[in-house]
Amino acid sequence: MQAYDSIAEEYRDSKQLPFRDHLERYTLFQLLGDVRGKTVLDMACGEGFYTRLLKRAGASEVTGVDISAEMIRLAEDQEARHPLGCRYVRADAAAFQPEGTVDRVVAMYLLNYARTAEELGRFCRACHDALKPGGRLIGVNDNVRNVPTGTASLAKYGLERSCPNPAAEGDVIRYTITNTDGRRFRFDNFYLTPETYEAAFRKAGFRGFRWVDFRLHPSQKGNPFWDDFLSNPPIAAFMATR
Repeated sequence: MQAYDSIAEEYRDSKQLPFRDHLERYTLFQLLGDVRGKTVLDMACGEGFYTRLLKRAGASEVTGVDISAEMIRLAEDQEARHPLGCRYVRADAAAFQPEGTVDRVVAMYLLNYARTAEELGRFCRACHDALKPGGRLIGVNDNVRNVPTGTASLAKYGLERSCPNPAAEGDVIRYTITNTDGRRFRFDNFYLTPETYEAAFRKAGFRGFRWVDFRLHPSQKGNPFWDDFLSNPPIAAFMATR
C-alpha cells in the first residue's frame, strides 16, 4: 500500500505507454464483450483508468476498489473534475464484499500480489463471491507461464522484468517501468506456479479458468515493433466464469 502511495502519479502516467493501449486495453475489452447495462467491479482499480473506460463503454454501475489511499484520491479527483458516475472504495480487495453481486469483475494486476497460495485463494474467492451466477472474471496478470531467466528487458516498450532463476513459489518479480517522459518507477509482484493459479480458481468455485495470450489491436497488425513483446510476453490475460 505504501509503495503505491509513493508512485501513484507515475503509475497513472504509465497508462500512456503504447502497450497499454494496443495490447492490454484491446485484449481486456475483447474478453469483456458488451458491457452496456452491466454492473462491474474493478478490483485493484488504481487511479481509476479502467473504471472510467468501463463506464464510458456503457456499464450501468462501476465500482473501483483499491487499497492505496493515494490511488483512490487520484481516482476521486478525476471523477470530481469529469463526472461519470464511478464509485470508489478504499479497501483490501481480498476482503471486499460489494453491496450486491455484479455481472463482471475486472482484476487488472490484482492476483500477482499474492505471495502464497492462501493469499491467492482469498483474492479468487472475493472475486467469485462478488459475481452473479454466470458472471465473468477478466483480468491481466504477470505471465507466470513465461518466467524470465534473470532480467528480461523490453525497454522499447517501457518495461523490464526480473526474478530469481529458477523461480520458486513466493519469489519477487520486479518490474521497472519507464514512462514516455523518462520517469522510472519500480514495484514488485510475486511468482506462483500456473498450477497454483489453476487450483486457486477451481477451489474458489470458478469454471473454465484459462490464460489468454494478448491480442494486438488491428491497427497495429503487421507492425514489427510488437514482435519482441508478443514473442516474449511478460504479462497475460485470463478469464473465468462463476
